[in-house]
Amino acid sequence: MSPCNTVLLENHLKTLRLPTFVKEYAKAAKQSGERGDSHESFLEHLAELEVNQRDSKASIRRLKQASFPANKDLSDFDFTAVPSLSRKKMLDLFTCRFLKEKASVVLLGAPGVGKSHLAVALGREACRKGYRVKFFTAAHLVNTYLEAREQRLVMRLESNIRKKDLIIVDELGYLPMDTRGAEHLFGFFSQCYEQVSLAVTTNLPFAEWPSIFAGDARLAGAVIDRLTHRVHIVEIAGESYRLKQSLKAKEGGEPKAATKP
Repeated sequence: MSPCNTVLLENHLKTLRLPTFVKEYAKAAKQSGERGDSHESFLEHLAELEVNQRDSKASIRRLKQASFPANKDLSDFDFTAVPSLSRKKMLDLFTCRFLKEKASVVLLGAPGVGKSHLAVALGREACRKGYRVKFFTAAHLVNTYLEAREQRLVMRLESNIRKKDLIIVDELGYLPMDTRGAEHLFGFFSQCYEQVSLAVTTNLPFAEWPSIFAGDARLAGAVIDRLTHRVHIVEIAGESYRLKQSLKAKEGGEPKAATKP
């Protein structure tokens, strides 16, 4: 191909927004010629490269927009440290089929057993599968509502919430909330009901949820009713891994470096 035709081709590809075509077509053409591939095979190969690159960039963008606090994946989770947790059940959840059903996940257990790790890992896997995810701690979620209320932007906030496929609410029940915070939290769960899947981590069994909602048992009951309509409950029994590591360190000798819940 003459230099003039090459420039024209690349300009056309840029106009069509096919950057991977621009980058790879010369190499692909050479390899295709050496193999004697058909024109259709050559174009199919380039199209596949373009689609894969776009999917990769979109996945990176979704992971960034989700605002995860750390890079945690299921492959990093040490199931031997939490023998009560079913690996099979977690692998099934990580297929993300529950998102198609608008179902939710509640990870219930004492502090330090790996709930947040699993929630973040689940969210990251959902991003990779093409779903839109957002991470909040419960306290941050309430503060986000309070700020939106002050700025008269609650409708915009709730519109953005409904555009997500999965919202993670971490550490529900760790900090007490006043009546206004409880009402905002109830409003959030109501907005998500049958519209957006949730992944909630909590250290409190459902019977103690009134304490989360400023002691209002009626409000807590309404939230539980909505949340448990379609829900996968994962109860994680066991001692805090972080506490065990700390006790080992105090007894003398640092524990071996490893990635744990």
